[in-house]
Amino acid sequence: MKITVIGAGNVGATAAQRIAEKELANEVVLIDVVEGMPQGKGLDMYESAPVEDFDSKVIGTNSYDATANSDIILITAGIARKPGMSRDDLQTTNAGIVKSCTEQAVAKSPRAIIVVVSNPLDVMTYVAMKTSGFERNRVIGMAGVLDSARFRSFIAMEMNVSVEDVSAFVLGGHGDTMVPLPRYSTVAGIPLPDLMDQATIDRLVKRTRDGGIEIVNYLKTGSAYYAPSSSAVQMIEAIVKDKKRILPCAAYLQGEYGLKDVYVGVPIKLGKNGMEEIIQIKLTPDEQAALNKSAEDVRANIAKLKL
Repeated sequence: MKITVIGAGNVGATAAQRIAEKELANEVVLIDVVEGMPQGKGLDMYESAPVEDFDSKVIGTNSYDATANSDIILITAGIARKPGMSRDDLQTTNAGIVKSCTEQAVAKSPRAIIVVVSNPLDVMTYVAMKTSGFERNRVIGMAGVLDSARFRSFIAMEMNVSVEDVSAFVLGGHGDTMVPLPRYSTVAGIPLPDLMDQATIDRLVKRTRDGGIEIVNYLKTGSAYYAPSSSAVQMIEAIVKDKKRILPCAAYLQGEYGLKDVYVGVPIKLGKNGMEEIIQIKLTPDEQAALNKSAEDVRANIAKLKL
């Protein structure tokens, strides 16, 4: 197994380290346009191997030649948000970056599965699919896993319980219109509405929607990377190990949930072929309306692109 991580910034480098430590690949290639940065970080990671006990080889490079025949390509490249910026503000700049990265990567690895992390997530995943020409099962966006992890964290903090007992579902686009589903979210199997009042749920839902900018406002010069990298690696692990995990990811819908030709977060089955199935759950009219609104926001942003 060979995995390429495009972008050696905080998200990419942390993801590469997690992939290596979990030994999900024999070879992890970390690539970036900044000369010396991926080489230095890659060597530093590999020097941790004797301490952390992993045998994955980590290679840093500025050339796509080293990425040839990758099984999975993780795209994290792009500029990060700053205070006052929305994810959509990144669109024009990051679309060009993601398009270029995708073109060069798929030329060397035409059979790879692509996982996208770059923001705005749903639009960038669309850019990667259109640029690569790959089938929809091989181009998936990481969003719902992260948003659900944030929702789970906030629920656990609120109730003072272990995160291991908390399950949560967040659908829709990765942005202000994401759709957390409290009635599908549970603590030890107990639905969230049975455990807290609506006002508390609404507060946690809002914090989940604002989860990214909350961290941006603290950091001031960067954005989140520990939780995003963990979320991407969870998806990669499901693919590498053919685990058939059901995870909320950005998928290209072709009629599912009444939506067509748009990337939006929905529960999917992840295995060795990438997205192996879209799981359709029953939504209330209000939930469906919220999902439709989220999808339309993504569609409107896609329409601004010139691909």
